[in-house]
Amino acid sequence: MVLTCPESDFVRLSIRSKLFLTLLAATTLVVGAMFGFMHWSFRHGFVTFLESRQQARVERMAAQLAEVYVQEGGWEGLRGDRSRWWALQVEAGPGMASNGPPGHGAGMGPGGGSRRGLGMALFDADRQAVFGRFADPEQLSLHPIRVHGRVVGYLGHRPGKALGDVVDVRFLEAQRQAFFWIALLVGVFAVALAWPLANTLVRPLRRVTEATRDLAAGRFETRVPVSGGDELAELARDFNAMAATLGRAESARRQWMADISHELRTPVALLRAELEALQDGVRPLGPAAVAALQADVERLKRLIEDLYQLSMSDLGAMSYRKRAVDPLALLGDEIEACAGEFERKGLALQLVDRCGGPVTLNADPDRLAQLFRNLMQNSLRYTDAGGRLEIVASRADGHLVLDFQDTAPSVPAASLPRLFERFYRVEASRSRAHGGAGLGLAISRNIVEAHGGRIEARPSPLGGLGIHVELPVAS
Repeated sequence: MVLTCPESDFVRLSIRSKLFLTLLAATTLVVGAMFGFMHWSFRHGFVTFLESRQQARVERMAAQLAEVYVQEGGWEGLRGDRSRWWALQVEAGPGMASNGPPGHGAGMGPGGGSRRGLGMALFDADRQAVFGRFADPEQLSLHPIRVHGRVVGYLGHRPGKALGDVVDVRFLEAQRQAFFWIALLVGVFAVALAWPLANTLVRPLRRVTEATRDLAAGRFETRVPVSGGDELAELARDFNAMAATLGRAESARRQWMADISHELRTPVALLRAELEALQDGVRPLGPAAVAALQADVERLKRLIEDLYQLSMSDLGAMSYRKRAVDPLALLGDEIEACAGEFERKGLALQLVDRCGGPVTLNADPDRLAQLFRNLMQNSLRYTDAGGRLEIVASRADGHLVLDFQDTAPSVPAASLPRLFERFYRVEASRSRAHGGAGLGLAISRNIVEAHGGRIEARPSPLGGLGIHVELPVAS
């Protein structure tokens, strides 16, 4: 039994929704953290401020009590005088007194202090209560009262939170509510901003998606507008480059199919014409007719073989059995094999060896021989009678350099880069008359590249076409 986990709702969302939720979540976290930090920071700072204010009030109260002690020579005048004690707290500053004047809810609690506020108490130098009925003085915070450097008493108050005043608590609560509403407004603003921002960021992706559908439908002229220099702009540029490449590939495929159909139709039409002439009795069946039919079959066979070789090399399926070979010996064998054909056409064939010693290549001898044969056959077909083909072999920068240079006719400079394209011919009618299908040089390029070399067409110093080949020498 196979268990499958259902796809989460988030995974099924569009990129726009995911981006919106991501922005919203990030903003919510930032606003929440900001609210918490500001609230903590304000409360901490406010409490510190209140504690410092309380300490200052205690010090002022202690200074006033010291003056009373000097003036009266002791604490007897304060003992039990609740009105005077209240007045001293009021003079020390707001928040020191009990909540209300004497007789109006300002009575002492169980420890002798006020119900709210600081609950001030006075002790003499022996820590005996002067004003107020307090429990153990050790439970209070005692501030010494000094007169001429001598401790004459202690001012005590209950230690506790600084936020004891109702006004302070209300102020802190008001600030907390203000922080809350600010955070809420910022969150609402973030929501209002996140959705259009997500739309803006996703819009280029939508354009690429729509263009991809057009491309899949075969509209290779589709392009995506490029703006900016970010990753989305880079994606748009890459898409446009891909569309252009696919368009060229599609054009090449259509041209390839048209060329194959055209090239196959010509020898088949010739065969059909010959056979119909024999059937109608227009041409007698004799050695000449059979030879003509044989030539047409050979031409068709050669074309099919070239197509097969080219397709195999394009697919990388052409077999290469490389080993150490002597390329000049192979070239000499091919020259000897083709010498009769060159002689019958009235062309001279010459090999000029400028290598200065033996050369070894790591190559497939059969494919290398096919390369030499294709290049010589190309010159044999298109060089005017009475001309010549000169093959110059040399070494340069660890490469064997072979230059196949023939005589007139020459090739226009604009056509030189296209000579290695399949089915390309400078002059179609002339090429067909010479039996070429425009595949030999394309096959030659694939063979050279499979051996790690390079090949290019140049004007020949002899007035015709020059084919320059470089093949790496084996170490």
